[in-house]
Amino acid sequence: MLSFFKERRRRKLISQPFPEIWRQILQKRFPLFQRLPESDRQELEGHIQIFLAEKTFEGCGGLTLTDDMRVSVAAQACLLLLGRETECYPELQSILIYPSTYSAKTTEHSQSGIVTESQSHRLGESWQGGAVVLAWDSIAGGAINISDGQNVVLHEFAHQLDQQDGRADGTPLLHSDGSLHERRNRYLAWTKVLGREYVELQGKARKNQKTVMDHYGATHPAEFFAVATECFFEKPRQMNAKHPDLYEELKKFYRQDPLTWPAAERV
Repeated sequence: MLSFFKERRRRKLISQPFPEIWRQILQKRFPLFQRLPESDRQELEGHIQIFLAEKTFEGCGGLTLTDDMRVSVAAQACLLLLGRETECYPELQSILIYPSTYSAKTTEHSQSGIVTESQSHRLGESWQGGAVVLAWDSIAGGAINISDGQNVVLHEFAHQLDQQDGRADGTPLLHSDGSLHERRNRYLAWTKVLGREYVELQGKARKNQKTVMDHYGATHPAEFFAVATECFFEKPRQMNAKHPDLYEELKKFYRQDPLTWPAAERV
């Protein structure tokens, strides 16, 4: 019953005209919007309407929120939902936005039982408890520069997708319309390809070699998936040229092919 009323509310939301001021924000703040096929732009607008109606935004560190901020975050987050039969980040409740890089307490436990606390500077983070934290200057910069492979919103919301099964391990829920055997093979292929690519990135990071993906992806499988997601959407030609199997796995998962979008970046 709850699902029925939620779906009815969502259908009503997307049946309403998309605000022109929001479309102007997309054109100004998110150039990738213009690369999308018309059908994808329309779908994205519907996702944005649902996202902004269902999620709570909170300004932190004295930041006053604006429609620019809300729409920019929603557009980039919802890019990951296009073409996929999935909920609109069902566990996510709040998006907290700081003006710029913020400090967060880090706690480390050594094998000997020693607990060490320190402060680290962050651009964003994703919590399994229902929140995403972001820095506005990084949000804006990542949205405008659509070919550097670095986008904090895509990164943190890839973590949200990864965490939907309760684990941040680099393997999100891989939906399949096939049999149990086919679904099993889907997970096996994902694990094989991303596991191999993760180890390869670790090796290159240790040698400080230049790579398509940021070396931060070598720190943990969950970070690898998030960093790979950034590159998939922003550096598709380079990723496909250097990591075709990885590109193919992400294309299956996101059900999109950025290589087919107009004016995709050149190698």
